[in-house]
Amino acid sequence: MKILITDNVHQLLIDNLEKSGFKITYLPEITWDEVFDIIDDYCAIVINTKTKMNKKMLDKAKNLKVIVRLGSGLDIIDLDYAHKKNIIVERTPEGNRNAVAEHAMGLLLSLLNNIVTSNIEVRNFQWNREKNRGLELEGKTIGLIGFGNTGTSFAKKLKCFDLNILVYDKYKQRFQEEFRYVSETGMNRLFEECDILSLHI
Repeated sequence: MKILITDNVHQLLIDNLEKSGFKITYLPEITWDEVFDIIDDYCAIVINTKTKMNKKMLDKAKNLKVIVRLGSGLDIIDLDYAHKKNIIVERTPEGNRNAVAEHAMGLLLSLLNNIVTSNIEVRNFQWNREKNRGLELEGKTIGLIGFGNTGTSFAKKLKCFDLNILVYDKYKQRFQEEFRYVSETGMNRLFEECDILSLHI
């Protein structure tokens, strides 16, 4: 089976696929038009956001059996049409959950402590201490909307800051046994009680 990889991946993925007998074409800089020109030679494709698998691409991909999306969002794939053509669609939502959670943590701390504003002002020889005095997370209440891969990873990082973590997830309930440091609640309570809201949907 020939697999086309259209974005940057770790060498370990390529090595493991080749050890399993797959023939890999690794073209991380390839454009959508270039993919379109060669897609009919491949049985599987590994994509990221730049390679949209719309009806036009799927019609050209006459031998395609599998689409693997690096990450979680599937909005770049015409799922209904792919299923109609019996193409298996997979994704890797756990792959970047830690990186996204760390990024969210960094943004939250930066926002509460006015780090970006202070940095710009100090570079311009301004020291506005009181204006840029930060807020501490300890004792505050944060609400997470969405408790999937990134939401749960973010909650794990928040727990050491000694704050109250309220969680609402439309599709997931009774998760407090595994995550004892969060409180499962409804959307109304989030808006009534939370100092901070973080979306993970």
